[in-house]
Amino acid sequence: MKKVIALLLALVLTLGVLGGCSKGGDKTDMEYVKDKGTLIVGITDFAPIDYQENGEWVGFDADMAKAFAKRLGVEVEFKVIEWNYKINELNDKGIDVVWNGMTIADDVLAAMEVSNPYLKNAQVIVVKKEDADKYPTAESAKDLQFVVEAGSAGEETAQANGFNYKSAESQADTLMEVSAGTSDASIIDLLMAGATIGEGTDYADLAYTAPLNDEEYGVGFRKGSDLVSELNQFFKDAYADGSMMETAEKYGVQESVIEQ
Repeated sequence: MKKVIALLLALVLTLGVLGGCSKGGDKTDMEYVKDKGTLIVGITDFAPIDYQENGEWVGFDADMAKAFAKRLGVEVEFKVIEWNYKINELNDKGIDVVWNGMTIADDVLAAMEVSNPYLKNAQVIVVKKEDADKYPTAESAKDLQFVVEAGSAGEETAQANGFNYKSAESQADTLMEVSAGTSDASIIDLLMAGATIGEGTDYADLAYTAPLNDEEYGVGFRKGSDLVSELNQFFKDAYADGSMMETAEKYGVQESVIEQ
């Protein structure tokens, strides 16, 4: 009996030692990214934040992500994700960061490590241009059929206002529906609306009305990630040396930049 007990104690001690070694050998998020040599950035097609131009991902967030990856000494890789599954993608390590004009909200803060806010934003109603004067407020739009991006701040705003809505995969898809007349209205980010609808754009037939709220953008990492403090310092340095504002001016979002 004593031998059995001794063997069991030895086994427990061995497992404890192995468990301790395993825990001690875990990589931090920064070590993980640097070791594999790539920072995988989860995005959607969202001008002027992340969009393709001549086959390359550009935009305010895309350019800032490239600069951050360079600072880390790794390559950047952009991966288009379904916005509704961004948390799963992050936790499953399909991506390393959500960097795509993400509104800082309670559900985001609960699921991710989030950077300091860096851009101001709002949600706006988009309708056909000839109807814009009819819907200056949320109350006036109560009877419209909306389309919103699944899992987005636009969807949360539709729910908060009691709007009838259906979901689409991206904000860009919602604009196509309103333009085609398959939905009466959509709710998208003000920064996107300013860049992609109205005169001189592909959606000259659309217009947006007054903002429904005020928001701030943040960048999301896995819970406990040490990359968030590195990014916050990167933002401070980029704001101080003028490179953040220079990038913002390139994409017309300079009025939305938050002092770091």
